[in-house]
Order: sequence, then C-alpha cells, then structure tokens
Amino acid sequence: MKKELISALLEKFESACYDFDGVECWSARELQEILGYVQWRNFKNVIDKAENSCKKAGEVVENHFAEFSKMVEIGSGAFKPIIDIALTRYACYLVAQNGDATSKSEIAFAQTYFAVQTRKQEIIEKRLLDVARVSAREKLSKSEKKLSGILFERDVDNKSFAIIRSKGDQALFGGRTTNDMKRILQVPNNRPLADFLPTLTIKAKDFATELTSHNVVEKDLKGINLITKEHVENNLAVRKILNSRGVKPEQLPASEDVKRVERRLDSEEKKILKEVKKLQEKSKIKKDPK
Repeated sequence: MKKELISALLEKFESACYDFDGVECWSARELQEILGYVQWRNFKNVIDKAENSCKKAGEVVENHFAEFSKMVEIGSGAFKPIIDIALTRYACYLVAQNGDATSKSEIAFAQTYFAVQTRKQEIIEKRLLDVARVSAREKLSKSEKKLSGILFERDVDNKSFAIIRSKGDQALFGGRTTNDMKRILQVPNNRPLADFLPTLTIKAKDFATELTSHNVVEKDLKGINLITKEHVENNLAVRKILNSRGVKPEQLPASEDVKRVERRLDSEEKKILKEVKKLQEKSKIKKDPK
C-alpha cells in the first residue's frame, strides 16, 4: 500500500471520529464510504457479522452498536430519514475483521488501524487501573500509619497493633485470618497481604481503618480490648456492604504484586520522560540551528 493512500486513509478515519453521548464513535454510513462499500445492504451484512462476533466475545452488542435515525438531503431541499449505527472503536475493529480484506485495501488498512488503536486503549486502561491500585495501596499504608500513631498515644504498642489489624482482617475475610488469606492467595510469608490484594479489597481495608481512627478519637477509646472491638465492628460493617453487593472479599483472586506494578510504572514513566526530553532537544535544534 502506497504511503499516499495510507496517509489519506489515516486522515479519513481520524476525521470521521466523533463524540456520541461521551463515547468515541464512527458513523456506519460514513465508514461504509471510507471502506469502499457502494451499497448499504452489503455493508450492513458485514456489520451483522461484526455484531455476532461481539456477542460471541461476551460483550453487550448495544454498548458498541447503537442504531439511530438521522435526516439526509435527497435533493431540492427535501430530506428523508435513514437508519445509521454509531460504532465504537471496538465495533469498528470487528467490522474490519469481518470485511473483505482481499479485494479492498481500505479494509486491510482498517484492520491494522483499529487493532492498533484498540490495543493502545487497552494499554491506557490497564495503566490507569495499575495507577489506581498503587495509589490505593499507598493510601492504606498512610491510614494504617495514622491509626498506629493514634493508638501509640493510647499505650498500644506495635505488637498489640498487629493483633488489632489481624482481628480486623479476620472480620473482613469472613473468619479467615491474615495468615489464612496469605496461604489462600499464595502470598510470601515475609510480605504484607495487602500487597497482593485487588484494589477493591485494599480500599475496603482502608475505609475500615479510617473508621477506626475516627471513632477511637471521637469515642476516646482506650485499651486493646475496646479498640479491637471497634476495629472488628468496622470491618464487619464494610464486609456487610460488600456482601450486599454480591462481593465476598475472601473469594476475590490475588492481584499482581503491587511492588512489581510500581516498578513497571516507574520504568514506563522514565521512558516517557526520556522520549519527551528527546522531542524537546529536537525542537530546540530546529528553533536554534546554530
């Protein structure tokens, strides 16, 4: 495929993208023309196959293929309604995959274009989830440090604090102790359980910890027994909320070691900064050819 054609198709795909109720979409009618289909009924057959692929993939078809009516001019100032379909990026990818790439160079280009773009979106979404999990873990560490400081002022030492936290875990995980959960999730003995918990569970632990900090101060609780009771009740309350939404913390699978996630994010950030620096240097050379 010639560079000129690639550039032209790239511009067409990018300019055809629009916002549909806050979602990045393409008009099926416009895509029909870009992909070289003369008749709508032929292109609609491709869309039907794409919808079937979407369904087989376990996705909700309506989330990616939204049918709507629009008015088009038919001449002499007259208009008539026609059916169009708003296609998400994923829907466009499926349409391209079900098109005829052997006879249409536009389809071959679309297959690559939407595959790459969909992959980029997946990478971005994955990175955002990683950042959210790392942030949640850092927040839990700060909450536990805050609670430790509050309890230290009430003559609760580190050993007692560890017992209180363990009792809280037991309440949150339906009777399973911290060590039980470590064994279930195959967490190394020398590592904190929270480093391998999913974001939802980390946030649940954080919320219960913050509640304990607040109530210990508000109620002026003292002594390991009263504080342990408070922490257990808070974890039970959080567990009740999760259970009411169909979530059992002890049944959620382990997540990737958060330390490894942190290292990956740091490495990616260094690469991005390096690329930015290169672009800045190139820009500086262009501005100052001396």
